[in-house]
Amino acid sequence: MAKPTISKLNMDLHLDNYIEGAREMADAIITNIVFIGQVPAPTFEESERVNLFMERLSGFQVNECTTDSFNNPIGIIHGRSRKKPPIFVVAHMDTAFSKEVDHNYTVEPNAITGAGISDNALGVGILVSLPGILRHLNMAFDSDIVLAGVTQSIGKGNLRGIRHLLKSWATPIRGAICIESGELGRLNFYSDAMIRCEIVCCIPSTQRNSGQHQFNAILVLNQVINRILDSASPLAPTAQIIFGTISGGLKHGQIPDKACLGLELRSDSGKTVGRLYKEIKAVLEALSSELSIDIDLSTISNVRAARLGEDHPLVRTAVSTMQKLGIDPAMGPSESELSIFLSHNIPALTLGVSRGTGYQKTHATMQIDPIFKGIAQIVGLLKAIDGGVCDA
Repeated sequence: MAKPTISKLNMDLHLDNYIEGAREMADAIITNIVFIGQVPAPTFEESERVNLFMERLSGFQVNECTTDSFNNPIGIIHGRSRKKPPIFVVAHMDTAFSKEVDHNYTVEPNAITGAGISDNALGVGILVSLPGILRHLNMAFDSDIVLAGVTQSIGKGNLRGIRHLLKSWATPIRGAICIESGELGRLNFYSDAMIRCEIVCCIPSTQRNSGQHQFNAILVLNQVINRILDSASPLAPTAQIIFGTISGGLKHGQIPDKACLGLELRSDSGKTVGRLYKEIKAVLEALSSELSIDIDLSTISNVRAARLGEDHPLVRTAVSTMQKLGIDPAMGPSESELSIFLSHNIPALTLGVSRGTGYQKTHATMQIDPIFKGIAQIVGLLKAIDGGVCDA
């Protein structure tokens, strides 16, 4: 058996130290996760969570703490060099749950349960804990470390927070890590082209009381789905038409006059996604004319295809770091903040930091013990980026 090299032994020792150091900070980390998660932050209404984020950052005495004109909270840990571009670590602040949902969290010996914990309260809680963790580990960097909680990210937010932040940032950016609550092992280094749409069917009042011929908005959407599947066939094997949500109606015995269908078009080719969108629009226009009812198509969000190669040093380093931590990398695309960094030619990855169940449900649960390896991988990659892994 080959004897490990000194460099490998040193790297393994550092990662073990990162795990242990994070574990020693467990109480502070869990407190931040719970405090952050129990403040509702539906998209466009993140201000209370932003204020708490800023308070927690100030408590860890970052060198700078502010918000930009889009209310993205930003903390900066100064590096030793004024010549090195900054390294970004980001997590989206918003969740899919309204303020009416119960956001009280339950902490058990190895789990935290509550609405939004998996998307993305745990990720934000770790982001706001990083200054304390890095100080506890006695770590210093050449680059500034920019910690940014980004607003208006998911759904109709269409990644506006990160789009604005990068558009307005005045200097080059050395590299970036995007934090998501789960799952540990998640390694995203490319984004597919994506258009997320809504199709809304509204039955005119003149056709709501026409006896047996009364239109049912949900059944119309069923026709829409069938015609899209018949007519809008993907050109590439990687292209997908995903029907994700359907809603409508008031009660069981009343024919609905309005219904909404949510779908996503995805491919590694932007041209393919654009063609699918045009075909679906043509299908809806034809059916709307045929039935004399309103069927409208609107775009909720969209991203371009962008990627790092699997052989990029940052990707190779991430895989190696995960394997040394005993984490099995799960590679795939992410249509998130990652896509905006990559579209700006900034090397970036998205990482998950724990494991859980009930993803995006009010009773979602995330495990505590995996968090410490999740943090170790982030710290290890920060050191790698600061050491120049993205500079080529």
